[in-house]
Amino acid sequence: MSYTGVVFDFNGTLFWDTPLHNEAWNIFLKKRGLHLSDHDFFTTIHGKNNKDIFTQLFHRDFSAPELKKLIDEKEDLYRQLCLKTEIKLAPGVIDFLNFLQTNKTPFTIATASDKENLDFYFQHLGLSKWFDYDKVVYNNGKIKSKPDPEIYQIAMSVIGIAPEKTVVFEDAVNGLLAAQHAQAGCIIAVNSNNDDYSLFPNYQAIHSFDEVDRHQFLHD
Repeated sequence: MSYTGVVFDFNGTLFWDTPLHNEAWNIFLKKRGLHLSDHDFFTTIHGKNNKDIFTQLFHRDFSAPELKKLIDEKEDLYRQLCLKTEIKLAPGVIDFLNFLQTNKTPFTIATASDKENLDFYFQHLGLSKWFDYDKVVYNNGKIKSKPDPEIYQIAMSVIGIAPEKTVVFEDAVNGLLAAQHAQAGCIIAVNSNNDDYSLFPNYQAIHSFDEVDRHQFLHD
């Protein structure tokens, strides 16, 4: 089977920052007497947008100003942690993105991150070398959280590729389910955090983008 388009999740997929997000959340939650296990993060938090996460954690809705204040606090913690580490793309990503560009395979990002973090990634990871900012689908406050398929459906539409001809790369359960619900032709789990993907036995799991079979993107 050959495919003609690619959609990437970002956090934990192209940028292996899951421990940093978890640490930021735990710092944020500790101030409020709460704690989440790694299992809680993997199964219920990862892949969702902040609005849904806060609603789930605190079992209440927030006004727009309240929500913005909470999001800003948590994401500022996260970005500070990022800047204390070596900020780089995942293993094999640069070679794979260069291959897709040379092969003229359309691709974009579908991420639960908000605009502030997206701007941060473009600044510190040089994403403009490969990605058109205007084609990146991110959390604009209107798109439904994964596992709803909407974010992947929009991304497929943006690159003009039918679902069955699209490969989706994801790391989170919610994201894998979203890609599945969007009827992606191929779904690849990026195992960036030594997670358990036994719920998805039919999906290939990779530890580096060097493992991706390039032949499935080659044109006749």
